[in-house]
Amino acid sequence: MIVSPMNSVLIGLILSLCVVHETLGIRLFEGGGSLRNNGTEVKEQQYKIVLFAMGSFWRAEAVFGCVPGVVRTTAGYSGGTKANPEYRFLGDHAEAVQVEYDPKLIRYAQLLEVFWSNHDATQVFGQGPDVGDQYRSIIFTNGNDEAKLASTSKEREQTKLLENLVTTLIQEFETFYPAEPEHQKFELRRNSLLLQLLGTLPEEEFARSSMATKLNSYAAGMCAPSVRKAIDAKVNDILKSWPLRHLEEV
Repeated sequence: MIVSPMNSVLIGLILSLCVVHETLGIRLFEGGGSLRNNGTEVKEQQYKIVLFAMGSFWRAEAVFGCVPGVVRTTAGYSGGTKANPEYRFLGDHAEAVQVEYDPKLIRYAQLLEVFWSNHDATQVFGQGPDVGDQYRSIIFTNGNDEAKLASTSKEREQTKLLENLVTTLIQEFETFYPAEPEHQKFELRRNSLLLQLLGTLPEEEFARSSMATKLNSYAAGMCAPSVRKAIDAKVNDILKSWPLRHLEEV
């Protein structure tokens, strides 16, 4: 089999990231059923899904993507009544992020901590510079256990903020609508170098890629310093052997 220079770079990146896979929580077998063998499909079934709204879903995806134990993230819409919302016509929905995680590596309570520490739960009708009800703060729960944990965490957050009122809603999950392809892994899409290293993927595979999930957070500067340093080193090692013509394309 002949391996092209670009494929060599991609293989090198995959193998390099495997060195820090325990920190990153990367899953190499993902996407289509043809790769789900040797127990991989069973493992996929062991993953759990949670849903949060915390402002712009571009940033929310980046916040969770590099958290150890998170397998993949998806930007989308939830919390409203409009069927098949779109970015410019989302009706009464909120921008949300769906987080798929491995419960053996991270607990739901820990994901709640990430949620609280990465947005302003007291802000009304917006988040940061983004203004509008679509940026409201919501914890979507699935079942009584999650609802109790979410409620407890909200009470704990309220005690920290004293006079400021926590406006976060706790809402039973109903329907999640994935956002349009151009909104998935938004920070990664803006980084032409990382996109070239990742290689060309079909949109559906790109949106569900665990590696794209991690690299999206890396591109946004949201990875922990130790993880970012490790990825920096691996990417720099690859670039040293990257053909000049590929660098000129970036």
